[in-house]
Amino acid sequence: MLKKLFLISAIGVSGIALSQNNVKEKLGNYLDSLYVHHKVMGSFAFAENDLPTFIKVVGWTDAGKQQKANVNTQYRIGSVSKTFTAVLIMKAVEEKKMALGSKLSDFYPEIPNASKITIENLLQHRSGIHNLTDDPGYLQYNTKPQTESSLIGIIKKYSSDFEPGTRFAYSNSNYILLGFILEKVYKKPYAELVSSRITKPLKLTLTEVGGKIDPSKNQAESYEYTNGKYQASSETDMSIPGGAGNIISTPRDLLTFMLGLEQGKLLKKESLNQMKNFADGYGYGLTKVPFGKSWGYGHTGGIDKFSSVLFYFPDLKVAAAFTTNQSDMDVNEISIRLLQAASGQDFEMPSFKTVDIPEAELQKFAGKYASPGIPVKFDIFIRDKKLMAQATGQSAFPLEPVSNTEFKFAPAGITVEFFPEKKQFAIMQGERKDLFIKE
Repeated sequence: MLKKLFLISAIGVSGIALSQNNVKEKLGNYLDSLYVHHKVMGSFAFAENDLPTFIKVVGWTDAGKQQKANVNTQYRIGSVSKTFTAVLIMKAVEEKKMALGSKLSDFYPEIPNASKITIENLLQHRSGIHNLTDDPGYLQYNTKPQTESSLIGIIKKYSSDFEPGTRFAYSNSNYILLGFILEKVYKKPYAELVSSRITKPLKLTLTEVGGKIDPSKNQAESYEYTNGKYQASSETDMSIPGGAGNIISTPRDLLTFMLGLEQGKLLKKESLNQMKNFADGYGYGLTKVPFGKSWGYGHTGGIDKFSSVLFYFPDLKVAAAFTTNQSDMDVNEISIRLLQAASGQDFEMPSFKTVDIPEAELQKFAGKYASPGIPVKFDIFIRDKKLMAQATGQSAFPLEPVSNTEFKFAPAGITVEFFPEKKQFAIMQGERKDLFIKE
């Protein structure tokens, strides 16, 4: 499944400055520590003064065969592909193959509101077209090959979520359509357009439209670490994400792509400036990203159990990229550490100490919880001697104890604190805090 993007949190930059050699060594140790504790596998890189200066790889491409990943391992980058698609659209605009004001009805008149939806609406997720990956039946077909006709059939069966241009709502359908539109405009496959207009000009030898994952070709499979072992994820068929997420790459190639875009090697400066036309934080295949007092741009991605990040900060001349094929922590936290290291800031190493709480003690937290004014309820229960939480209509997730009453779910940056004497718990995520009471 193609996941929605996340944004890096705005943080202070008051950390103590270290020498770059020291901070790079510390970042390498940080990533090694995450891997040793089964928190992450993947490849990580950053550039300083627009030159790549750090790369680190941890983990496997094929955990079953213990095939180690290396700097040339290709990972699925999910929605970071949207930036590639947006660049191709802007190239088509430069070549007068289309205009940002061109209507979807010129290509797919059968889609609801097509006569009102512009190419720019699709680029900025302001079309009102329902997100295909939110389709209730998505997981029934996402591992099977699909055709343009079958995907258009799925997209057009939903009425518009809102009137085009009136608001932002992230929808993979927008970029699936943009990928198809590019093929119609150029009468060439999307994969050929990525190659001829992006990867060949920038000499990106490890970036391409992906197919079925082949570890023998140094392509990483994705995993989750559960019950003491790595379990392979199901594999989305790449005919489905298309222009929304079908590219495979490496962090080193992604840095070259972003720096090439910034340096005018792919588009005119005016076109890149248009891509930074942010509305509700989203431009054309780019999202606005805060870091301390600086603002950058880029994109994040997630598909199956892969996660990816690509950010650039013009004022700092710093770029960061990573691709993971297993993560059991808040990927946003890794983004922050990478950017801190790239800008010479010290950071705190994580502690992986956990508290062993007997199952009998965990039982006092179990139950169903609700909060006035919040439609979601939580079921807190025990599975395999671990405390679990499940919100209404969502998958259950494990709560890892950090004290006798405080638990974390690191992949989503969630902290839960129980107050058993009051039959309550507080759940914190980012700056939000909600209180739930046992029914």
